[in-house]
Amino acid sequence: MSDFTPNLSMPYILPAQAQKHVTHNEAIELLDLLVQLTLEESGATVPPASPAEGESWGIGTGATGDWVGQDGQIATWRGGGWLFVAPIDGWTAWVRDIGELQVLNSGVWVTKGAAFEPQNVAMIGVNTTADAINRLAVSSEATLLNNAGAGHQLKINKAGGSNTASLLYQSGWSGRAEMGLSGSDDFSIKVSADGASWFTAIGIDGTDGRVRINQVLHVEPSATPGTAAAGDVYFDSTTNKLRCHDGTGWQDLF
Repeated sequence: MSDFTPNLSMPYILPAQAQKHVTHNEAIELLDLLVQLTLEESGATVPPASPAEGESWGIGTGATGDWVGQDGQIATWRGGGWLFVAPIDGWTAWVRDIGELQVLNSGVWVTKGAAFEPQNVAMIGVNTTADAINRLAVSSEATLLNNAGAGHQLKINKAGGSNTASLLYQSGWSGRAEMGLSGSDDFSIKVSADGASWFTAIGIDGTDGRVRINQVLHVEPSATPGTAAAGDVYFDSTTNKLRCHDGTGWQDLF
């Protein structure tokens, strides 16, 4: 017969054993650790600088300091030193830093229990880490948004007219182009060479659809006027006039 219990590995008091209270107290201490098990973290590798009495950690791979060689163990701070316990698959623990109940599966602490409910989730990171600003973060070669009905819309909403709802294109995490409603309800396309100074290349008035272009379109008149398309516009540098083709010839606009 083994001197320890098969599941929690607590010591038995043996017949004719001296100082039976030592073995009894060791078993009580292990029960205090393992019943209602709470871990500060489930994959920690660096021992905390100032652990509190009774606090426990699940040790991950590559532990350092006082935890070297204890990968996979549970470390609890007791009486001014570390007590290490080897967990068994199926043990459960409340993991304080992530606020989740986890179970040991194949030597790894994993979240188990009720099905994931994707409503009012604080943040989601896909292959990356989300944060308080970028609450949805995706790191991948592409992101697919597919049609599942009559169509598919990507909606970007803003709370007020002076706010921004836009698509921002970056290079090295610095803005280079932006399109959308930037500080007003007029649609604009802006560009920047350094992420600090911005130029509006095209603006579309939200009230009447008029287009404002930062540089006049320059379409040179054809050598044969009849081949130009109606609506072609060019700036005549000789007369300093803006001219438009009406389908039969070039007319001065102003």
